[in-house]
Amino acid sequence: MSVTSTIASRSQAMWPNAMPALFVLLWSTGFIGAKFGLPYAEPFTFLFIRFVLTVMLMLPLMWLFKASWPRSRVLWGHIAVTGLLMHGVYLSGVFYAIDLGLPAGLASLLVGLQPLLTSVLALPLLGERLSRWQWLGLVLGLLGITLVLSGKLAPGNGGVFDGFGIAALVCVLASLIAISTGTLYQKRFCSDMPLLGGSMVQCLAACMALGLAALLFETRQVTWTPVFAATLAWLVLGLSISAILLLMALIRRGAASRVASLFYLVPPLTALEAWLLFDETLGPVALTGMGVAILGVMLVIKTGAAPAPKRNEKA
Repeated sequence: MSVTSTIASRSQAMWPNAMPALFVLLWSTGFIGAKFGLPYAEPFTFLFIRFVLTVMLMLPLMWLFKASWPRSRVLWGHIAVTGLLMHGVYLSGVFYAIDLGLPAGLASLLVGLQPLLTSVLALPLLGERLSRWQWLGLVLGLLGITLVLSGKLAPGNGGVFDGFGIAALVCVLASLIAISTGTLYQKRFCSDMPLLGGSMVQCLAACMALGLAALLFETRQVTWTPVFAATLAWLVLGLSISAILLLMALIRRGAASRVASLFYLVPPLTALEAWLLFDETLGPVALTGMGVAILGVMLVIKTGAAPAPKRNEKA
């Protein structure tokens, strides 16, 4: 075997292991991007422009890779539902919560509860079973992200919430429910969808919904600045295309609870990025929380979920 072929085979073998880490890195920057871009555009308008650009870039990719569209109208419908949930509702909730004053780190923490919700819902819906070690991993992950961002929950000015109200919490709760149910829905109904073509359908569905929402509820005014343009470019290339394609691939490769567990790493990484970009300090408790969250993810991922026994099988 030649040196070139050896390097190629090793790179091919390493890629599946690198996919989760790369996805977490890309996904974590979405909260930072929202904080950078929202001063210049309203949430629905911001997201609509983002998905218009995403669709425009994905069309030549489909031609280049000769990607196929979903085979049936039923599959088109299922994929569109996942697009509305995982792109439209999830991102709208996060962006509006941050726009209403919720800190980006706290938004990351709250939607970081998604792995626990997804794993619990996967029990009756997908027939997945979690071992005791996996349940311990889920608890540790939740504890870890709580430690990392506990400072964000500290009362300020004599109130329970500092700088945001109930509306922001409702928005981020909608995001949490949408991303959890969207992950399970895709696993249940869209497991055989073409990766690129399916992602295109998802983006089209989200784009139309966001455009309608911007038309009905916003002024659609945008202040074009270098910061906004750069933020938009990163969210389109890094998140809407690269990270989403990675997420779709990861969902197809593993059980829903294992894919969901990757989101435990997002809040610690978002906190680290906020420290680097906005000078938010990370104390010993936060660093300890990072370690606990990573341990929780390892426990969930390393012990894969098993399918529930059939009725004619002995327990």
